[in-house]
Amino acid sequence: MFLGIDIGTSGVKAVVLDEAGTVVGQGTAALTVQRRQPLWSEQDPEAWWKATVAAVQAIDPAVRRSVRGVGLAGQMHGATLLGPDDVPLRPAILWNDGRSGAEGRAMEQAVPALRQIAGNIAMPGFTAPKLLWVKAHEPDVFDRVATVLLPKDYVRLRMTGDRASDLSDSAGTIWLDVAARRWSPELLAACDLTEAQMPRLYEGTEITGTLSADVAALWGMPQVPVAAGGGDNAAGAVGVGVVRDGDALLSLGTSGVIFVATEQFRANPDRAVHSFCHALPGLWHQMSVHLSAASCIDWVARLTGAAGAAELFERAERAGPGNGPELFLPYLSGERTPHNDPEVRGAFLRLDNDTDADRLAAAVLEGVAFAFADGLGALREAGTDVRRLSVIGGGARSGYWGRIIAAALDVELVYLQGGEVGPALGAARLAQLAVDGGDPATVCAPPPVSRTITPDPALVDRLAAKQAAFADAYSRITPRSA
Repeated sequence: MFLGIDIGTSGVKAVVLDEAGTVVGQGTAALTVQRRQPLWSEQDPEAWWKATVAAVQAIDPAVRRSVRGVGLAGQMHGATLLGPDDVPLRPAILWNDGRSGAEGRAMEQAVPALRQIAGNIAMPGFTAPKLLWVKAHEPDVFDRVATVLLPKDYVRLRMTGDRASDLSDSAGTIWLDVAARRWSPELLAACDLTEAQMPRLYEGTEITGTLSADVAALWGMPQVPVAAGGGDNAAGAVGVGVVRDGDALLSLGTSGVIFVATEQFRANPDRAVHSFCHALPGLWHQMSVHLSAASCIDWVARLTGAAGAAELFERAERAGPGNGPELFLPYLSGERTPHNDPEVRGAFLRLDNDTDADRLAAAVLEGVAFAFADGLGALREAGTDVRRLSVIGGGARSGYWGRIIAAALDVELVYLQGGEVGPALGAARLAQLAVDGGDPATVCAPPPVSRTITPDPALVDRLAAKQAAFADAYSRITPRSA
């Protein structure tokens, strides 16, 4: 059996798979985010560790005793700064923190070749600009930084004592030469850092260390190998079999992602496409990333007094897709693809006297779908042709939302059984590959299909005018586009 652990933003999930790929145990533990100032988003690394222990211990002890390997997945980009004693120097700065926009722009000016090396824009959500912010605003902290780790790799340090990371997660730091799959001395030097302060790099299927005796005893399992694992999106892709060139998925989580596996490194940084290493050797991937997706559902449910997401979907279905004039721009935490704008904020447009809670709900579902369409357009500009998307994440529970997304993107959506398990499933599969070997295409076969949604031509036509208005709306709410 193999244990996969996903260090998410809202919680930690632990999943155990047997050798046949069946989920035989699960545990979860909640996390909270601290927002001490506008644009800030932080977490205490100690909270990750406590939540990890709680999630693992929630699994049946008999199942834990049979675990033969552990894999890790986690939220990307978080800057976890450790002193010489491996103790965090400050709260970790998370992926959805927007404070370091100026530092990212300064880094690109200092290294004109940055986009060619990293394959990406130095966005404020990425790790490197965060370190420049710390250097400028907390120099006493910066001077004591001995190691910079990503969230899941801090948990690895607590598990094994090893300072290690995988290539898919590390590609999101802006310190990696993504095509060459190694640290870039030039990009590190731009932040006054060296490779000595970075973790050792591994492919996602390689073993980075062994569970320490103390942790093994705490978790009630043997001292098993720990695989490098992957960033949350890459691990989620492994979990649903997106492991060959052209395979693609749509993740409907707190944030939203369109993920496409590629045999070559293909970048489109000018349109804020993310181009990273995959968690499997010899593969890369492209992503369009949207900072608010299912989080918009929770937000409008609170705003309108709905009991939760299920009631919100019911209200939207009563209104019907494309029936009202309302537009929603889902930029509650800024946006990445295609705008790279951490400061833009969400908006309702074209409200009238007949606007009610049902039509607001419908507009939110449509607005997130239209944002995905913007992101898919940026991927296609980079030479990626997507006609079929596997759907994972909590938002996959709504077939009604799927109809809207399929029409907005004009692609087929394939819903997979167990897709809501997410990155923890992929982390467990990476552990299986690390321990037992095998062909990733076989070990990481897609789960059975539960349903398929094809674009409804009538709905495509009905949404077209609103989608065109959405594409134009960004320029009307932000001075940055002027």
